[in-house]
Amino acid sequence: MGQMSLPTGGNPHTVDELEDLAFELRSKLLQLCGTYEGAVHIGGDLSAADIFTALFHYGLNVDPTDITNPLRDRFVLSKGHAAVCMYIAMAMRGFFPYEEIVSTYGQLDSAYGMHPCKVQLPGVECSTGSLGHGLPLAVGMALSARGRNEPHRVACLLGDGETGEGSVWEAAQAARSNELGNLVAFVDRNRQLMTSFAEERVVFEPYPDKWAAFGWNVVVIDGHDMKQLVDAIDHLPATDSKRPTVVICETVKGKGVDFMERNLAWHAGSLGAADLERAMSALEASRKKETV
Repeated sequence: MGQMSLPTGGNPHTVDELEDLAFELRSKLLQLCGTYEGAVHIGGDLSAADIFTALFHYGLNVDPTDITNPLRDRFVLSKGHAAVCMYIAMAMRGFFPYEEIVSTYGQLDSAYGMHPCKVQLPGVECSTGSLGHGLPLAVGMALSARGRNEPHRVACLLGDGETGEGSVWEAAQAARSNELGNLVAFVDRNRQLMTSFAEERVVFEPYPDKWAAFGWNVVVIDGHDMKQLVDAIDHLPATDSKRPTVVICETVKGKGVDFMERNLAWHAGSLGAADLERAMSALEASRKKETV
């Protein structure tokens, strides 16, 4: 058997190009929300859209045409309710057609469920949805890679709300204890839970200090600043290092759509024709403001 070649990593996009892709991702997300009859977890999808874009179009070393390559990076979506945003990011990266998502999302036996299922959708590394479980699974993947002397990285995207669960901190301790420098966690720190703002129910602050106390490298960035996301990815320690890294991304739930931003009513919802038009206009206005 010939030597396995490295997968094709994220395209060498510029920051400007990544920002355009993030806008396209949000646009496609809103369009899907406007055609699907049920509720979409739109608020947390919008807060994580820039992170998904940076990972799938820049950071992750993956090849959509060779999804079983053992040298590929692994990605675990711990906040599984943001699955549709991940699906669209993957479709834009070339894993499968966007039209398939729109035509079948949320239907019985669809590969594109409200939470990701690796059995239904090849390319998904891990079935998730029960919050607090993604990081423990990612730790297992990173530990397995260590045992096999494989050089790939394992990335995990968490919501800040789920980091109130003990399973996350058990995993954080296990990652440092096993010197898993091949593991990086991205936290979508939008400071909202499903029905309340985070600090009203769970006191997370001083949040970076908690991760540091568990022995992790801690990076805090604006999760909507693509340059900061790219810099964080570029400066990740080598995968043979001994300390896992957490990138805490300060974000806004509902980002890009003014009437959804920091609005508890938009944890999940659907868009009628008038709301969709209003949302698209708001998104376009937000994009123009950012590019001025």
